[in-house]
Amino acid sequence: MARPGLDGVFADWKEREALAEAMIPMIGGLYRRNIVIYIHGVPLFNQSVIDLMKAHRAVRQIEHNEMSEFETHPILEILCSLDLSPAHIDIGKVTSKYMSDDEGLSIGDYVKRECREILDNPNPVIHEPVDVVVYGFGRIGRLVMRLLVEKTGGGHNLLPKAVVLRPPKDPAKDLVNRASLLRRDSIHGTFNGTIRVDVENHVLICNGNAIRFIYASDPSTIDYTSYGINNALIIDSTGAWRDREGLAQHLQSKGAAKVLLTTTGKSGVKNIVSGVNSDQIVDDDTIIAASSCTTNAIVPVLKAMNDRFGIVRGHMETVHAYTDDQNLHDNTHSKERRGRSAPLNMVLTESNATSAVGELLPELAGKLTGNSIRVPVPNVSMAILNLTIENETTVEEVNEYLRDISLNSAMQRQIEYTISNEVVSTDFIGNRHAGIIDSHATIVQGAQVILYVWYDNEFGYSCQVMRVMQKMAGVEYPNVPVMPFTESQSVELKATSLKTAVSGS
Repeated sequence: MARPGLDGVFADWKEREALAEAMIPMIGGLYRRNIVIYIHGVPLFNQSVIDLMKAHRAVRQIEHNEMSEFETHPILEILCSLDLSPAHIDIGKVTSKYMSDDEGLSIGDYVKRECREILDNPNPVIHEPVDVVVYGFGRIGRLVMRLLVEKTGGGHNLLPKAVVLRPPKDPAKDLVNRASLLRRDSIHGTFNGTIRVDVENHVLICNGNAIRFIYASDPSTIDYTSYGINNALIIDSTGAWRDREGLAQHLQSKGAAKVLLTTTGKSGVKNIVSGVNSDQIVDDDTIIAASSCTTNAIVPVLKAMNDRFGIVRGHMETVHAYTDDQNLHDNTHSKERRGRSAPLNMVLTESNATSAVGELLPELAGKLTGNSIRVPVPNVSMAILNLTIENETTVEEVNEYLRDISLNSAMQRQIEYTISNEVVSTDFIGNRHAGIIDSHATIVQGAQVILYVWYDNEFGYSCQVMRVMQKMAGVEYPNVPVMPFTESQSVELKATSLKTAVSGS
């Protein structure tokens, strides 16, 4: 649609606002049928009118097209009229494809063709609902619970059933306090929904989900089946155990089936970064680690860069928000420097992220060094990647490639791309990507490339944990448009085609 003149800007806004408002019940209705609507990887359910409009605007800026609510609204109307089985549908991509080449089809016929695999499907859901227990209720545990409640959908996915904590002196008071911490967060704002406290049954009812609070000192002694929990996926967010022997204690509990650790695993525990190697998860895996927040931020970007440019060597420096393992005031600490006051100091410390890269991307083993500087902000960090690549390149070529990867690869939910030269750390609180490329900060000098990657080390990481969780639980839906390649093949194909285009061969 042509851009309106200045006199028509406000009228155009009000028209698009009305369309976005009309889209909300359609998106909600589809969501309750387990049909999740995205726009270039950004989920649209439970969003406000302004949120929907901002999502459309962001796509226009990054993809360099004029797609707006005028184009997506009719496609959403058609989707609502069809007998579709559960799926993840990216209306941004469907709309962009139709705008670039409708192939002579009407919009209705085009949408039906794109949805042919999920149209009139008599066997819509191939997975069973899976009970989930969050073991530990700190920063990551609470954010994971928020996401579990948010993504309940029609109730056929991951079902939040319980939280496990050490026994408190006063269980009733503890439950009320936990409810308050889940309801209000100084960084991430208020819980999106309602929470009711059932003290008698030790239950929090969150948006209709009854979540029981279980108190235990030993993970191996809990009988989950006595609470109606079976074949559960245990999310260990305590960090108390990181090796197979320690985490296997969970599997001794009756009703527990699998364990996911929310940090880097040690001693043979398989580490997974969603979007990079989650295709390595198999049904027989009972213990998996979701790696660290920094590892999740840098590995997708490193993979993309290595696939296209070839990394000879590199150094990663993460400017990391302080965490609750540091002290508010100077005091003793088991690790060097971390005993000094976190809100008052930049604290140089080690990073395990680069050592994990070699496991996740064997082709980069031994090529990277790294360190971390903890700084006085409570959330959102930045990884600085100083890379030597095989051949000389330009800022334009690197940025265009990463922009394309953020839109059109299997890592679009891991890598985001920003074109603003005014963004600061708080702008990325609540961002669902593993990392965000700051394109204005990219530096290229010959074969030397320096990338600045922002990441919400709490919420963005929790979203990555959710993606691994879904893969472990076998919660999978068809994607529309269809992604015909695996995680690695898709990026490699995109890299090859771009390299050909740039070289002119």
